[in-house]
Formats: sequence, structure tokens, C-alpha cells
Amino acid sequence: MADNGTGSAVRGEAGPVLSVAGLSKSYSDVAAVEGVSFEVHCREVVGLLGPNGAGKTTTINMILGVLSPTAGSVLIGGIDLARQRSHALAHANFSAVYAPLPGNLTVAQNLRFFGLVYGIPALARRVGELLRQFDLERLRDTKCGLLSSGEQTRVALAKAVLNRPRLLLLDEPTASLDPAAAQTIRARIRNLALDTGCGILWTSHNMYEVEEVCDRVLFLSHGRILLEGDPRRLPGEHGAATLEELFIRLAREPLAEPLQRAG
Repeated sequence: MADNGTGSAVRGEAGPVLSVAGLSKSYSDVAAVEGVSFEVHCREVVGLLGPNGAGKTTTINMILGVLSPTAGSVLIGGIDLARQRSHALAHANFSAVYAPLPGNLTVAQNLRFFGLVYGIPALARRVGELLRQFDLERLRDTKCGLLSSGEQTRVALAKAVLNRPRLLLLDEPTASLDPAAAQTIRARIRNLALDTGCGILWTSHNMYEVEEVCDRVLFLSHGRILLEGDPRRLPGEHGAATLEELFIRLAREPLAEPLQRAG
């Protein structure tokens, strides 16, 4: 993938595809997300990690405009989400295990429906391209509710790139897959970043796949970013044998103050 040593290979393009600054979300006097700031660049896969309740999904929902932040800003492709919501979101898309596609529609019907929602030009040609790209041609007339988990994930990814997004948000994209299917999906996602130039924000609890796929990770706990850096180097920089060990330590005993990547 990109140069994981310095990040220069993924940061050399013109500006970040996502800029999050001081993002916060509170419910009454409870802070779900507190002062989160980070960027995602072209051809970069960034892992957003943390235990359940850490604020990952809340952060993603604010980036998607589903939730309004209490404070802070989100820029997608340099466009302020708060001021130009539809324009900003036209450059983004997402896929999540908790948001399955309509099971009573066929694969082709789902892609056509969402293509109409996104206003995709030359839609029939674009659907055909995606059916070939994601090996879905033989399934084009099969209802999505009858597909295997791996097949449904491929359709969801095809839907997520219909509008050729600059920013792709993936919430646990391989959570329900067997190891072989998950490996195939990880390879497809890596290639999406490289081939299309999009930036990807990825949440996962699978530390093996995080190390395999992500250029950079952000550890979120109690709504704050505690650590940021290369997933292959972070454990050693903070006295852990593996990324999973570091994850467990942060989940159980969050650091008192956020730490930046060493060196």
C-alpha cells in the first residue's frame, strides 16, 4: 500500500479528503465525543479504533451529517459540511453492517435505486461496471436478502462507490464474514484506495486486519483520541507486544492525557 513509514506517499496529494477539527457531541451533561481532530488523505486508509461506547459511531454519524455536532467542524474535500451539506456529502459514501441494503430488491435494482438517489449520470453503464468490478454479474438478478454475508458485503461496497466518493466510511465492513471472505474484502478495499484515490475511514475490532490494511490508526476512548500512529509501530512505541495488547490496555485503563505518535 502506501508508504507506512513516513506517510508521505499518502499525504502528497492536494489537501486532505476529510478534516475533522474540535468535533464534540454532548447529550445533556454527558460528552459522547470530546474535541476530536484528525485528517484522512487521498489513498490513505485510517483505522478508527476503540471499545464499544468509545464514540466511533457517533463520530462517523457526525461526519455523515446524520448527527449535528455540539462543537467543531467537518470538511469533506475542503467543503464545510455545516454550510454546504449536500455538496460536501456528494463527495462521500459509507457502508456499515447495521445498514443492510433492501433485501427484497435484486443486486441490480439496489444499485440502480441508489444510483438514482445519488444522481449518477450514465447509470446503466456505471451499474454494469460495478457488477463486473465486484464479481456480481451472475448475481445481478438475485434478491439481496438471499445472498451470503460475503456477497452482501460486496454489494454494499459496490453501492458505496457508486458516486466515486473522495471519502469512504466503512463501519465494521468484515464483522460478519468468515476469514476467507474477510480477506477478499480487505484486498478489495485496499485496491479501492489505491485505484480510485479515495481516502477511507475504517472502524474495526479485528487488530489483525487493522495492521494489514491501515496506514494509520486513531485510538478513541471515552470520546477522545488517545493515540495516533502507524499500527505496526505503535505497540513497540508504547511498551506493548501487539496492537491487540495495546488496544486492551487502552480500553481498560485509558491514558490520562492523549499521546501523539512517538518520534
